[in-house]
Amino acid sequence: MNQHSFPAMNALSSSPSLKFPPYKTNHLLLLPHSRSTLQSIALSRKLKLRIVCSASEHSQHAEPAKYQHSKKTKSVSDGEKGVDPVGFLTKLGISHKQFAHFLRERYKSLKDLKDEIYDRHANLQDLSSGFMFLGMHRHVEHRVDFMEWAPGARYCAVIGDFNDWSPRENVAREGHLGHDDYGYWFIILEDRLKEGEKPEELYFQQYNYVDDYDKGDSGISIDEIFKRANDEYWEPGEDRFIKNRFEVPAKLYEELFGPNGPQTLEELEEIPDAETRYKAWKEQHKDDPSSVSYDVIDNGKEYDIFNVVIDPVTREKFKVKKPPIPYWLETRKGRKAWLKKYNPTIPHGSKYRVYFNTPDGPLERIPAWATYVQPDAEGKQGFAIHWEPPPEYAYKWKNTSPNVPKALKIYECHVGISGSEPEVSSFNYFREKVLPHVKEAGYNAIQLFGVVEHKDYFTLGYRVTNFFAVSSRYGTPEDFKRLVDEAHGLGLLVFLDIVHSYAAADEMVGLSSFDGSNDCYFHTGKRGHHKYWGTRMFKYGDQDVLHFLLSNLNWWVVEYRIDGFRFHSLSSMIYTHNGFASFTGDMEEFCNQYVDKDALLYLMLANEILHGLHPNIITIAEDATYYPGLCEPTSQGGLGFDYYVNLSASEMWSSFLQNVPDQEWSMNKIVSSLIDNRHYVNKMLLYAENHSQSISGGRSYAEILFGDTKEHGSGSKETLLRGCSLHKMIRFITFTMGGRAYLNFMGNEFGHPKRVEFPMPSNNLSFSLANRQWDLLEKEMHRDLFVFDKDLMGLDENEKLRTRSLPNVHHVNEATKVISYIRGPFLFICNFHPTDSYESYSVGVEEAGEYRIILNTDETKYGGQGIIKHDQYLQRTISRRIDGLRNCLEVPLPCRTAQVYKLSRILRI
Repeated sequence: MNQHSFPAMNALSSSPSLKFPPYKTNHLLLLPHSRSTLQSIALSRKLKLRIVCSASEHSQHAEPAKYQHSKKTKSVSDGEKGVDPVGFLTKLGISHKQFAHFLRERYKSLKDLKDEIYDRHANLQDLSSGFMFLGMHRHVEHRVDFMEWAPGARYCAVIGDFNDWSPRENVAREGHLGHDDYGYWFIILEDRLKEGEKPEELYFQQYNYVDDYDKGDSGISIDEIFKRANDEYWEPGEDRFIKNRFEVPAKLYEELFGPNGPQTLEELEEIPDAETRYKAWKEQHKDDPSSVSYDVIDNGKEYDIFNVVIDPVTREKFKVKKPPIPYWLETRKGRKAWLKKYNPTIPHGSKYRVYFNTPDGPLERIPAWATYVQPDAEGKQGFAIHWEPPPEYAYKWKNTSPNVPKALKIYECHVGISGSEPEVSSFNYFREKVLPHVKEAGYNAIQLFGVVEHKDYFTLGYRVTNFFAVSSRYGTPEDFKRLVDEAHGLGLLVFLDIVHSYAAADEMVGLSSFDGSNDCYFHTGKRGHHKYWGTRMFKYGDQDVLHFLLSNLNWWVVEYRIDGFRFHSLSSMIYTHNGFASFTGDMEEFCNQYVDKDALLYLMLANEILHGLHPNIITIAEDATYYPGLCEPTSQGGLGFDYYVNLSASEMWSSFLQNVPDQEWSMNKIVSSLIDNRHYVNKMLLYAENHSQSISGGRSYAEILFGDTKEHGSGSKETLLRGCSLHKMIRFITFTMGGRAYLNFMGNEFGHPKRVEFPMPSNNLSFSLANRQWDLLEKEMHRDLFVFDKDLMGLDENEKLRTRSLPNVHHVNEATKVISYIRGPFLFICNFHPTDSYESYSVGVEEAGEYRIILNTDETKYGGQGIIKHDQYLQRTISRRIDGLRNCLEVPLPCRTAQVYKLSRILRI
């Protein structure tokens, strides 16, 4: 191996006039630095040096490195303004001593947790960036690095078709950075030289595999590049110590021991301590003018920090020198040169697993950080796939993420059931067929569930096995990138259903008993298993588990440009009873012994990190218990989410449709369910129905409302009219009364008549109900429902309905089944009565003027009867106080219809 060095590595040792005082041998040697400002050089996670280059700058000595971080942490937390662990309780006027104490203790635990994290990680970004080095990664030095966390294993190897599945070929070597104290294993897979090729001339030869994939070997030797760099970098005489490498150590040796110093260890006498040697050297050179330019001050401190004082001339001279970076880059070679010289040790598309030897014997696992997986290939054992496509085939991003709208209209999707055929659909089909439909329908975001890899298709993707992999049943990682990119190009945000509340119990392809132990990622005993679902429960108090989960969130944003997450089933993780308990609403239930504080700390960290690294990210909480403070900032005692899911509205509509006669529907219950908590209306994600109503034995609202009567059976016309009317009204009031986030499940906008049933043994693995019938859009009834939903979305886009003031519900009449509410200049009226229509129904308005209908659910283009004629669309107020408001409108109001009136002209009386 040839030895080479760059000028930058020898710049400080090359000055001909430089003299070396006897620095402390147990300390680090710092030579004059090229900058006059305070420098902080990070050599490792726990070692920092500080250099001061003027006499005035070393008067206040630097703190030791081991204290620097804690000091900074203190200033951030203690000095941070606006931090109040019980702030949201004060804002809402809630007084509960036990819960307030819990919030204060939780915030203190969060600070302590961050201090523990900083002992191992540089910052929170480092904590959430494990994907940059864990798993399989191509290294610039013609090799692939593999890293895995398995603290219970005794031996680790990578096996695959590239090494004939041998556990002896590519192994972690003890004592060679192969295994650390935290249980991380490191394996280097060196690329193999092709026959006839010589080893690298430069030991640390680097290759640019991506940007310069078409660049071959320039033919210029390393020696020639270094010679040219030295010739252009050094002034005459400055390369003295480059050409005579032993002159500096020989000079130091002579100054220490004289010209006839000891030649063997036996001749070496006891060396005086460093301070004595230094003082003697200063005394000896007190009359030498050049020695005054250099000094070392440590003020008796024991840590390895020196202040080096140099003369201004020398400082300026070195200050203008710049490292010869272009020469260093010139030594890099391109992909063609790499392919000419090497055979990849693990080619793109190779199948592999990780092999462990454990106290209970050997086992094989799919790596936890694998990014592409075949979890169950044709009934055989699964495997990971090394995904390293050639740069010319790797997907190139074309679009940027759209700006986050003030009001979200989310289209919930499942890629696998998005097609019309009885089969698993692909990312490419979804991109080509479904994305244009979503755009046409007027939505501005899609929310995908079932994308993260899962072994069992029938679980809808909620029993995740491989957290960093897109599901291979839909396509490749490049296919998914193309889907996200084209969605962005259409102006659609892309959200992901993320399941960090539990994991699949599979061992070979999942994380259960990953390293042979039962407590690697999960709790042991009953605590480690979901009470009813059989899934595994994460151990959120373990820093390495936090590292895994937080890195997983960041991975989806960095690698696939995901715009937000819906956190699934938080009640499963927040409580040790997994949310399966009766809740009375007492605040004590949110801070008792059944609350997992570690899980809450994880959620707070997740939101802090996501919003800190990606300011435009959207996080949505799904929690059936509505834990207090879900959407409050973490600095005010909250969990930091942007939105929370209102689950009660869909449950109410489902109950009404299936169990309650139309004439007995409660108007007050409708209002209270839709405006669940007035303080957080704008933080609420509302939907009439999502996928949950259609799956797991349920029925979609269209299936309940229409049944089989669409086939022109007896009474079908009346039933279809009722079904269409209620379908529109339910969506109308849910959308217009809710806050700034609304969701619809794929196909429900046009009344998809069938439930969703994934193939499973109980239905003989049938795909007949695992699809969407897009051809129904060609039929009149479904087309009419789609047009209504599209116009409803368009009305919000044009008039900004949901970004205005909160709905003022001023009229709720149980007898007439009428609800009316106001948002800015808009009046909304809904008549849920099954039979009673009103020719002139009185509702109150505040502003006198003319009001015009801008949306009517009963229009014929929406499948209605068109009872309200167009000459009745404009109504003028009369001066009569009603509903507590100063003016009154008398409007026609057919049964099972709803209208939006807009104030078009103000009358001053």
